[in-house]
Amino acid sequence: MAETMAKTKQVVLRTEQLKAFYVLEVRGIQKIVKAVNDVDLQIYENEIYSIAGESGCGKTTLLKALFNDIVPPLRLLEGKICYRINDEEIDVTRLSKEEKRRLRMEYISFIPQGSMSVFNPVIKIESAFADFIGSHVNERNRAEIFELALRRIQELGLPSNVLDVYPHQLSGGMRQRVTIALASILNPRIMIGDEPTTALDVVVQRGVIQMLMDIQQNLKNTIIMVTHDMGVHANIADRIGIMYAGKIVEEASTETIFAEPVHPYTQFLINSLPKFGDKSMRDSVPGSPPALSDLPSGCPFHPRCPYVKDICRQEMPDFSQLDENHRVACWLVGEN
Repeated sequence: MAETMAKTKQVVLRTEQLKAFYVLEVRGIQKIVKAVNDVDLQIYENEIYSIAGESGCGKTTLLKALFNDIVPPLRLLEGKICYRINDEEIDVTRLSKEEKRRLRMEYISFIPQGSMSVFNPVIKIESAFADFIGSHVNERNRAEIFELALRRIQELGLPSNVLDVYPHQLSGGMRQRVTIALASILNPRIMIGDEPTTALDVVVQRGVIQMLMDIQQNLKNTIIMVTHDMGVHANIADRIGIMYAGKIVEEASTETIFAEPVHPYTQFLINSLPKFGDKSMRDSVPGSPPALSDLPSGCPFHPRCPYVKDICRQEMPDFSQLDENHRVACWLVGEN
C-alpha cells in the first residue's frame, strides 16, 4: 500500500522547514533547545504514519506542533504546518488562537501519554464523554451524547458499563482503550498518538494496537503516532519516519525500513532488535544522543557514527530520494 501512496493518496498534513525551539534558563544562562529543527513532512490520507527514535530527539514536540497546541517555554515556531480541509490548504501557524482551537475540535484529535491525564478522577467516564462532546457539539443534549458514546464504546468492543465507573476503577489497558474511543468519537480526519501503548503489557498492547487499526480502517482517517517500541511500528505503521536530534533522517515504508535501512542510525535501531533463533548479542547505538541545546556541527549523528567522514562533521546532508517513498539524509548514500 505504501509503495504507491504518493501517487494515489492526497496529502492531508504537511510541514515545511518546521522549527520548534524552546528557550530554557540554566543557572542564569539561556539555552536554546532545538527540539524540532527544520522538518519537512507529507502525511497522506488513510494511512498510519509512525515516528521512531530515542528519547529526547523531539518526537513529542513535533506531535504537539502538528496538533498546533504548543505552550511556553516554546519561544520559536517557524515554518509551515498545513492542513488540507475541503480541498483547501490552510497554514495553521497563521491562525489566531481561537481559530486553532476550533480547528482542533473539528479536524484533529490527540491521544496523550498516560490515560489518567485525560480524565477527571472524581467524575464518571460517562460525564467525561458528555463534557468532551458537549464542548465540541453544543446542540446535542445529554441523551444524544450518551447514545453516541455508548455506540462508539460498543463498536470498539468495550463493555457498555465502562461509562458508569470512575477512571481509577479501570485497568491501565482499559483506560487507554476508553481514551482512544474518546479521541475517535467525533470521527476526526487526523488522530495523533503520543506513546499510546506505553506502560502496557504485551497482551494489552496488542489489543490497543488492534483497536487503533480498526478505527483507522473504519473511519479511513490518518493516524500519526510516536512509540519507542519498534515492534509496534512493525505491526501498525504504513510508513515510518526516523527522527534524530530534532530532524527526520530517514523515511520509508515500514517494510523498507525493516528490510533495507540505509541511514546508520536506522540500521542500529533495526539491528538491535532480537530475532527468532538468533542468540547472539545485539549491537545497540554507540554513545548517547546529543543535548538538543548543544548540537554538534554538521550531521548530528556524526559523533556516534562508525562511518563518519570529514564532510559529516561540517555539513548537514540534504535528503536523497532513493525511490518514490524512500528518502534519507546521509553523506554515505551512494557509497558502499
